[in-house]
This record gives sequence, C-alpha cells and structure tokens, in this order.
Amino acid sequence: MADELPGKVRFQQVYESKAPWETGRPQPAFVAAADRVAGSILDAGCGTGENALFFAQRGHRVTGIDFLEMPIAAARRKAQQRGLEAAFLVIDALHLDQLPEQFDTALDSGLFHVFSDSDRARYVQGLASVVQPSGRLLLLCFSDQEPPGDGPRRIAREEIDSAFADGWQVESVAEARFEVRPDLVDFHFSEGGPHAWFCTIRRTP
Repeated sequence: MADELPGKVRFQQVYESKAPWETGRPQPAFVAAADRVAGSILDAGCGTGENALFFAQRGHRVTGIDFLEMPIAAARRKAQQRGLEAAFLVIDALHLDQLPEQFDTALDSGLFHVFSDSDRARYVQGLASVVQPSGRLLLLCFSDQEPPGDGPRRIAREEIDSAFADGWQVESVAEARFEVRPDLVDFHFSEGGPHAWFCTIRRTP
C-alpha cells in the first residue's frame, strides 16, 4: 500500500546498513522473562529472528512475522543453520487477520513504538484476534526516559495503559534497556542502551 511504502523503504535501508537492534542474540529482557513464557508464541516484527529462535530452542512452537522479506529470509537461514523448528512469514503486523491461528503468547520487541496513533490502535486490535483469551503479550518499547534524539518515538507509561485499556490487563511495567550493536556510528543512545519499558499484558477473556 502506498501509505506504507516510505516506512518499508526506511526499514529496508536500516537493515542494509546494519540495524542497531541486530546484535546476534535475543534481547536480555526476554531472556530474563523466559521462564514465565508459556505455550505457542507469535513474534510480531521478528526481524532476523533472534528472540523467536531463542524460544524455539527452549521447545516452544514459534511463528515470527515481519513485513520485509530480507529479515525473514535471514531468520529462515538462521533456523536452518541452528537446526531449529520455527515458522517465519512475511506478514505486516497491521494485518494480523492474515494469521489463521491464535497463540498463547505474543512478543513485541521494538514494534509497538514505531506506529502512529491510529496504526497503534489497529495493531492492538489485531493482537487481540491472535492472542488466546488469558494469553499474554510481552512488550519491549522505547521509554520516555530515553532523551530525545535518534530512534523511534518515546512511549509514556500512560500511553501503554491507554492502548491496552479495552480487552487487556496491564499486569506489569518495568524499566529495562534495549541492547544495541556496540559499533553504532549513525545512531546515538544512552550509555548502556536505550531506556525501555518491558510490559506483561494479559488478554482478558
């Protein structure tokens, strides 16, 4: 769609020039929460699949989606090289109705904060259609504690509550950090990685 093209081109260019979030390993916040993750998993905006493959290695049935072919192809190669079973599909997270199943858990590592207000509402509505009742979303997004500058829009704590006010229960919101590549040149973030919120959000029956 024409209105999505600029975003796709921008992210394509970021991947071609080494995306700052592509560290070659899962984000620490998800690793720390791994024992609380149950059942089947959807990784929305999975990139090249490090979070998804981490959970696949732990025995979960995992599906990762991204709207770009380049990172999905890389994720499939990684799965094959590591001997892991995981499905990776080229699907826009604003079109989650294209997925024919529901999941026990959804992961969002750096996707929620890229959306406009209207697309954010559309995304959350889509999540509600693919997360089982009483299932959970684990969400890692930029925090408004990160100073203005490079990267996506900063998210205030109140925005999370507002976005998930209908059909969800925000169970916890904790301060966290994104791990980024140590060799960044074109991006500048707080020392120790960009400030983030790590949220556990339950889909209400």
